[in-house]
Amino acid sequence: MSDSIHPVTGLEPVLTTSELAAHLGVPVQTIHDLRHSGRGPRGFRVGRELRYRLSSIQTWLTQLEESDPSDHDEASAPPVEIVGRGA
Repeated sequence: MSDSIHPVTGLEPVLTTSELAAHLGVPVQTIHDLRHSGRGPRGFRVGRELRYRLSSIQTWLTQLEESDPSDHDEASAPPVEIVGRGA
């Protein structure tokens, strides 16, 4: 995942709720439910629309991984990559 600042705008890439749901492979409603319950990634509003910074998504995913006591071998798990919209 690239957390880099966009070279032209100087802004970090963000995802919409629909884009976040698609990248995580979950329904949009799941993102809304997680946010409503306080268990989702930090987001912010641009007008009426929610946006999620890539760095906030990665932080949230890392916290989920660290709090998951499952017995899987993390060394063999593929890295999670969230790709932003084209520049």
